[in-house]
Amino acid sequence: MELENQKEREDEYYKEAEGLLRFIEKSPSVFHVVANASGLLEEHGYQRLAESRSWQLEEGGKYYVTRNGSSLIAFQVPQKKVTAYRLFCSHNDSPTFKIKERPELDVEQSYTKLNVEQYGGALLAPWFDRPLSFAGRVLVQTEDGIEMRLVDADQDLLLIPSLAIHMNREANSGMNYNVQTDLCPVFGDGQAKGRFRSFVAELAETKEEKLLGMDLFLYNRQHGTFVGVGEEYIASPRLDDLQCMYGSLRGFLEAEPRTGIPVYCAFDNEETGSVSRQGAGSTFLQDVLTRINAALGGTQEDYLRAVASSFMISGDNAHALHPNHAEKADPVNRPRMNQGVVIKYNANQKYTTDGRSTAVLRTLMDRAQVPYQVYTNRSDIAGGSTLGNISNTQVSLTCVDIGMPQLAMHSPYEMAGAKDTAYLVRLARAYFSADIEVTDEAIRIQ
Repeated sequence: MELENQKEREDEYYKEAEGLLRFIEKSPSVFHVVANASGLLEEHGYQRLAESRSWQLEEGGKYYVTRNGSSLIAFQVPQKKVTAYRLFCSHNDSPTFKIKERPELDVEQSYTKLNVEQYGGALLAPWFDRPLSFAGRVLVQTEDGIEMRLVDADQDLLLIPSLAIHMNREANSGMNYNVQTDLCPVFGDGQAKGRFRSFVAELAETKEEKLLGMDLFLYNRQHGTFVGVGEEYIASPRLDDLQCMYGSLRGFLEAEPRTGIPVYCAFDNEETGSVSRQGAGSTFLQDVLTRINAALGGTQEDYLRAVASSFMISGDNAHALHPNHAEKADPVNRPRMNQGVVIKYNANQKYTTDGRSTAVLRTLMDRAQVPYQVYTNRSDIAGGSTLGNISNTQVSLTCVDIGMPQLAMHSPYEMAGAKDTAYLVRLARAYFSADIEVTDEAIRIQ
């Protein structure tokens, strides 16, 4: 019987990991991520709202709203009264390269390259010598106005060739890459000059002269897969942060909330500082929460009281202990893949976690039988930040920062534990189903 239960648990792990890899495969850009997440929400009965229109919210209703086609917030209304919000926020963008407005570069009439600029803090070396493609959105002139269309070249189209060792004998001693010089991908030979816009127009099923704007990004064509002798790991593009984004969405869709307002958030532009109209530093979250309160008949004081009693989980992947560089980890806080959710701490509040928010999270994880571990930077190595403290500049909430342990963060092909997505789904399901009230005076979890 014990072996049978273990097999069922293994099936849960691998089912969630396979679901994550399939979602990533279908989501080569942030615009595709939001479109696919919107589809999952609608399959579960969620109704789309528009920021530009009036909101009529009903008790028991399920809703979502997007901004810029690249950020998304979904919520439920278990009862027609706002007592508190339960938020789980992550980001859906990853480091990559954006294709510039005038995209073509001619090289002695022998090559046509695409003119790109770096997006986010990418590891540059792994982008070389692998098949690449591009995806994103275009804006098209139609008889009814300007329409946004998603495009995905979906073929082995581009490649960034390395300079041969014979021409740079110091290549294996470390390289300082120049994006403009070294990382513009080959699109074709000299005959490809002038073909990029027509190629994009064909993807968008329109004429070249109808293209009014585009936001197109490179992506790695290598498929996600299981690795390790026991298939104990997964490898895939964009695990940071689609693992948190997808896992928290799965738990949100499976939850059965009783009170309060469960809120699921996926923000764009975290990798560039969240300072955009649709980033965590924008008014998007505040706008949605205040409109929920108003649509349900709440006053400004009701809104402030609900926020004061609310809680947020900020999810963004964490660094696992590296097999070749264990010395880079903290002496004792050293997360491992497949050993559960990581709680992230930083004395300077790069992460929002403190003793109070830790107590809430650990209570939930114990109830959901989710293993957890701890991450802090070495005291002499500066770390990154997440959207938790950035979003708190707009909506002041008790917050905890978590992540799933991974390797090769910000590479175009990353590595994580095959079991950890299932742990995150369990946590998110328990969190969104719980009744939580957190104030300076008391903490209540039911």
